[in-house]
Amino acid sequence: MIFFFFFQADVLVRGYSGYNTRWALFLLHHLFPIGSSRPPVAATIFFGANDAALMGRVHEYMHVPIDEYKNNLRKIALHLKEISPSMLVVLITPTPIYEEARLEFLRTYYGENVAKLPERSNESAGAYAKQCLDVAKELCLPSIDLWSKMQEMIGWQKKFLIDGLHLTAEGSALVYEEVVRVLGEGGLVASEMPFDFPQYSEIDWKNPEKAFPQQSWN
Repeated sequence: MIFFFFFQADVLVRGYSGYNTRWALFLLHHLFPIGSSRPPVAATIFFGANDAALMGRVHEYMHVPIDEYKNNLRKIALHLKEISPSMLVVLITPTPIYEEARLEFLRTYYGENVAKLPERSNESAGAYAKQCLDVAKELCLPSIDLWSKMQEMIGWQKKFLIDGLHLTAEGSALVYEEVVRVLGEGGLVASEMPFDFPQYSEIDWKNPEKAFPQQSWN
């Protein structure tokens, strides 16, 4: 069975599990090539949770020094702006960390002899979040401060985070709401965006070709 839907935008998800900003730079020109004939209208940059992994802990291989992290974010944002100066580029901070839940998860996964301390801390995540916001301010780009926003809610530790790091359904909903808000402030409102092709009610069944661009049916 084939379903057809009307679309207002193509949303491309380019998230790679466990990646940090250092590894993302290797993919940047492949995913977003210079000279693209159809560059994105908007893009979100959401890094920091892995970069902020602590040295000397089980996930230290993900760690990126904070100064390098800041510089990498800058490179990613500037690359996107080089592709299309009009592109709406949004920087998103890492989420807060619930250290107790992280330690519980790690002990279940690695065993108590290996995981004696959480591999991330909320303090470190906050420091990286600040650098993310600094880059956004420096480049005059919009940003979403998830690290602060989530902690405004009582019980955020379990409300927004599954294992002290990854998002619950409510956490994902919050991210969605914030992204939609920022895109709307940038002039991208779904209800005001045109559909890719006319709705059926706009098609003359006797002369359907009149409703479509010439190149779409030649």
